[in-house]
Amino acid sequence: MSHPRSEQLYARARAVIPGGVNSPVRAFRAVGGTPLFIARGEGQYLIDADGQRYLDFVGSWGPLILGHAHPQVIRAITAAAAQGTTFGAPCAGEVELAERVVAAYPGIEQVRFVSSGTEAVMSAIRLARAATGRDLIVKFSGCYHGHADHLLVAAGSGLATFGRPSSAGVPEPFTACTRVLPLDDEAAFEELLGREGARIAAVIIEPVPANHGLLLQRREFLERVRELTRRHGVLLIFDEVISGFRLARGGAAERLGITPDLATFGKVIGGGLPVGAFAGPRAVMARLAPDGDAYQAGTLSGNPVAMASGIATLDVLVHENGWQRLESLGAAVEAALRPVLARAPFPVHFVRAGSLFWLSLHEAGAPRTAAPLPEAASARYGRLFHALLGQGIYFPPSAYEACFLSLAHREADFEPLARALEHALAAAA
Repeated sequence: MSHPRSEQLYARARAVIPGGVNSPVRAFRAVGGTPLFIARGEGQYLIDADGQRYLDFVGSWGPLILGHAHPQVIRAITAAAAQGTTFGAPCAGEVELAERVVAAYPGIEQVRFVSSGTEAVMSAIRLARAATGRDLIVKFSGCYHGHADHLLVAAGSGLATFGRPSSAGVPEPFTACTRVLPLDDEAAFEELLGREGARIAAVIIEPVPANHGLLLQRREFLERVRELTRRHGVLLIFDEVISGFRLARGGAAERLGITPDLATFGKVIGGGLPVGAFAGPRAVMARLAPDGDAYQAGTLSGNPVAMASGIATLDVLVHENGWQRLESLGAAVEAALRPVLARAPFPVHFVRAGSLFWLSLHEAGAPRTAAPLPEAASARYGRLFHALLGQGIYFPPSAYEACFLSLAHREADFEPLARALEHALAAAA
């Protein structure tokens, strides 16, 4: 399948945009080929600049839980924009969306809006340090929390490592206060808190890690993390930028029955517009300026158009029994794909949490910890991706990224997906 218009646009983009893209994974470097330039979205479909149509399982990496251009969301955005696109002053929409978030999520009393998930996490960590008077933070290898300097670190050898920058341009002193642990390892976590717990401000984790594959965690591990953070006076931050308002009304916290001290959100609460948020109990959130001494600000925070989009999205999910429907769609896609994967000519493992799913090409089985794919498996995924694309199926252009379902998807979509996957698996082999 040729994409002449996308190729022309990509050539122009490379002249004026680094790598021709504004976010690295879009460049198709992990799968090869020229990235598609998208002209529009309709429900569960994408239409590229050449007019070719694809059944979309990326959904803009998670925000489009209702599908593309949902009529109720578009009406809300249009009405809000007609009144003005930004004020740099309070508006009713930010109060209304905040009330919905607080009512939905366990343990929180106040929420502060920002414009991205990275901002939300960066601000939550600053707040945790202010509230505890401590400097160290702990993250887990395989969990991604945005591109703030102190979180662009990767684990080295050993059970616990000092943060080492995983990006050029990040000085080592910026990550010196970050500790990195493996997922799924209670002993390593207990050892670190026993040794440095009095200096640790916060532990941040994706309760459903979905940025290095879909690394489903044992409930016992997460409960132990909650127990030990509480014992040592460490704030537990759930990064629910992906899972929040997707896996349940109260996110992974509700689904797992585990309440963190702080939570970060993005994606779904913006309904396709740039929105992030961080939230927690009033006593902790009171440390934020203007009431407290932890500074955080943003010209477009609480943007009226973005707030309207988020409100409309959450309203549709509530009124249309959205989370139950998404769970049913997840079960249906699993039922459709598992028999196909069982016949695959190489190991492929289906992993699912609600409306998130991932095809793991790890030979030993789907991992719970960050596990790099062998080069041959990564190349195989590239062939799989392009074989699906050629049949009108849009999957993530990376073997480590999860797929997203939306309320626009129908069970009838999964039969052509299964057929396309069967052909793609044969081509990838």
